[in-house]
Amino acid sequence: MEKRVELLAPCGSYESFLAAVRAGADAVYLGGKAFGARAYAENFSDKELILAINQAHLFGVRVYLTVNTLVKEQEFPAVHDYILPLYEAGLDGVIVQDMGVLCYIKRSFPELKLHASTQMTITGAYGAGFLRDMGCERIVPARELSLEEIKAIRREVPIEIEAFVHGAKCYCYSGQCLMSSMID
Repeated sequence: MEKRVELLAPCGSYESFLAAVRAGADAVYLGGKAFGARAYAENFSDKELILAINQAHLFGVRVYLTVNTLVKEQEFPAVHDYILPLYEAGLDGVIVQDMGVLCYIKRSFPELKLHASTQMTITGAYGAGFLRDMGCERIVPARELSLEEIKAIRREVPIEIEAFVHGAKCYCYSGQCLMSSMID
C-alpha cells in the first residue's frame, strides 16, 4: 500500500468548504441535511452538495459525505435517493457508521469508496480487518486510541487509517453520545 498523507478538512458549511479548498486541503468531509451525526450544524443543502463536489473536483480536491448515523429499515429508500444525485455528480466516498448502510451502499453504488466512521468504535485489528473485508478502504479508529494502538492496527491490517489531529467536544467514547450535537 502506498504511504501518503491526505490533509482532510471538516466542512460544516459552504463557507468553511471554500476556505478548506482555498487553503489547500486534499479532501473535505461534509454532511447534508440527512443521515449525518451533526444534525444541528448548518450543513449543506442538496444543491450545495452538488456544487461543492463540482467545485472541489476543479481543484483536485476529493469530497467525502458523512452518512454516519444509524438508519432504520424503512429509511433505506431515502438513503438511496439522497446519495444517487451525489454519486452521479462524482462524490468520492461515504463515511458510514451503520453496517446495514455500508452493505447497502456497497451494493447500490459499487464505485463509491467506503470509509468506516469513528462512530463504529474501531479499536483493534480484528475490527479493521473485518471492515476491510466488508469493502472499506479506510477506517477512522476510535479517537481514544494511542499512537501505538493505531500503529498496531496498521502493522496487522493493510487499510488506510484516518486519524483526528484535533480534539473533540464529545465526552463519551468516540461519538457514542449526543453531547457534541447538543453543544452545537
